[in-house]
Amino acid sequence: MADVPFHQRYPAALRRHLDTGGEAGLAAASEIGRQALDDRVGIVEIVECHFELTEELPAASRPAAVNFLKKTLAAFDVASRGFADGVERYEEQRARADDLEDRDAFRTALVNSLQEGFFVVDPDGTIVGVNEAFADITGCGAEGLPYRWPYPWLADQDEAAKRLALLVEQGSIQAETQIRHRDGRLTWAEVSINSVTAGGADGDAYVGTIRDVTAAKASAARESAVVRLATAVGIATSVAEVLDIVLEELRAAIDLSRVVAVMWTKSGDPEVQVAGSPEPISWGDLDPFLQARFTETRDWPPLSVQAIGTAGPAGPWLGIMAVLSGVGPSALWLENAEPRVIGADDRLLVTTLVGHLSLAVQHVRQFEIAREASSTLQRTMMPTTKPPVGFAVRYEPAASPLEIGGDWYDVLAVGDRQIGIVVGDCVGSGLSAAAVMGQLRSSARVLLVNGASPGRLLDELDSAAALIAGAYCTTVFVGIVDVETGQMAYSSAGHIPALLAVPGGAPESLTGATSVPLAVQKAGPRPEATTFLSPGSTLMLYTDGLVERREELVDNGIRRAGQVLAETIESPADVVADAVLQRMVPKDGFDDDVAIVVYRRPPAPLLIDVLATPDQLSGIRAQIAGWLRATGIPDDLGGDIVLVVNEACTNSIEHAYRGATPGRMVVCAEAKGRGISIRITDFGSWKLPDANPRTRGRGVPLMRAVSGDVFLDGTSTGTTVTMNFELS
Repeated sequence: MADVPFHQRYPAALRRHLDTGGEAGLAAASEIGRQALDDRVGIVEIVECHFELTEELPAASRPAAVNFLKKTLAAFDVASRGFADGVERYEEQRARADDLEDRDAFRTALVNSLQEGFFVVDPDGTIVGVNEAFADITGCGAEGLPYRWPYPWLADQDEAAKRLALLVEQGSIQAETQIRHRDGRLTWAEVSINSVTAGGADGDAYVGTIRDVTAAKASAARESAVVRLATAVGIATSVAEVLDIVLEELRAAIDLSRVVAVMWTKSGDPEVQVAGSPEPISWGDLDPFLQARFTETRDWPPLSVQAIGTAGPAGPWLGIMAVLSGVGPSALWLENAEPRVIGADDRLLVTTLVGHLSLAVQHVRQFEIAREASSTLQRTMMPTTKPPVGFAVRYEPAASPLEIGGDWYDVLAVGDRQIGIVVGDCVGSGLSAAAVMGQLRSSARVLLVNGASPGRLLDELDSAAALIAGAYCTTVFVGIVDVETGQMAYSSAGHIPALLAVPGGAPESLTGATSVPLAVQKAGPRPEATTFLSPGSTLMLYTDGLVERREELVDNGIRRAGQVLAETIESPADVVADAVLQRMVPKDGFDDDVAIVVYRRPPAPLLIDVLATPDQLSGIRAQIAGWLRATGIPDDLGGDIVLVVNEACTNSIEHAYRGATPGRMVVCAEAKGRGISIRITDFGSWKLPDANPRTRGRGVPLMRAVSGDVFLDGTSTGTTVTMNFELS
């Protein structure tokens, strides 16, 4: 049957279908349509053939005949989408065409019956025929024919040229593209073009359809925005994050430039959160127009959505105001990038979104309350006093702030010259781990204060851990530092090793006294080791969250942390602690809590031996200031110490060698226990104090005001001023 011409096959198959009906006849129509497409039988030719055959049919048979024709046309990629749907409308057009005398008028009536735009392109690319729907879609009708390349409706000529080349190469093309209507607006169109054999022409001609899909794309974009937004806001953890998501998802869908949320509180001005603004703003920063509109929303029912503008009830609108639900008095302002008409689809989209946003804001407000509660609990379990001079402590929670952890640290004085350091890590997370941590931390503090050595402390802590549910396998590192001698005794219950960096040397892991975690069966007393912290060295105790990564060995993490210590060896403890956290934090934040304790032993004593002349004062001040910074003295206290040292040195210069050749002046600064001591010694004989000091003679009172502990030892062979500074 494939060799039988279309004009023979179609009438026979149509008559059989009208006689018998059923799916078999429609299947035959589909097969005939596919064969006609292969044989390049034109659509108009098929339709004319059909209506010549059915002209005399009774009215009752016409629906079945039309279905047969539609099934035949379904095989066509060119003009069938919309043409088949327009067959019923063609019946009306044909009735009007019955009076027409010529065939061309009949063809025009037929083509204009199509729902989609229809156009014909000659072999040189000139559009020589269009229908009424084409004019509606592009703004370019038959009166403007012919349309030569480049066509006036092209929005992106370069992209269109690529598609034209593809059409010439392949013979057909289907694409969605932006076009510019004659009135200037941009729309989206779906274009389908196929080549046809043009009798007598040099080369193939082309026929195509064009369909306006602007509304469909906008609808799809809105639906996609709703789905993406509903998914994204479900994991947001702050109102600001919710608003950023809203702005990002709706920027393309309805062309927003800014999103503002206002939430009224029981007292004071409303809280304001903004997305799309570079700086945070308060209620007072909002312009009066917006303040008034927000205030009006307090009387609106929940989930209300209203377009807001200044040009009258018909728009254009500045944006949309919406009232949230379930989160107290609160409203949302969606500001358009440019004033525009807001249609029913936009309102429907925002109404749908407001429901999702209300749930999201409820979620994040509850999250924020829980986060604050967990942070408060965590803070109460950590030491509240400032650590001793030379020490820095840091606690960095995991990226998920509701995961209260079991990590802890402690630094406290044990006697006059010893500092106890404890860092521990309980198994698990959440409130249960925090409760275990609190009990173990309290026990360790008591044991330290009562003079337990590191090994004995862990032995005693074993007994306590055995009585605490959840304390099994807790790791702890304990060290006791003698701040005068630099000796440190330590012991580790399965904890990650402490790091020690010394000037000019490689960082070292302290593994000399390691045993099993708490409450795990052990063979005997906990081991204990000692190490020496040389002047200027840096010690760091930490929990495993600092160095453990899923993608690398823990040894690599320890090595990287040690490298940071080595590179900051001359920095105070606070600077070292901040550098460690900054350099070690993963891109997405720590996935486990991190506790660290950094101790920087003060550098070796400073000795300055110079002539007692005024030109030496600036150098002395600079050296003292640098030594104090290296020792970890805060800048404000360091400035005061430099001031009184300068005063003492000035006194020696003025009084020790009066009337004689200037002699030596020695300045010595050293750390002692939890303080520092500075001595200024000269080898001359001071003059008697002036009976009327006027602006001078007040150096000693100034020294006493700053240090509180000043000693003057003067003899005929020299004077020594000793100032001691106790550091809390």
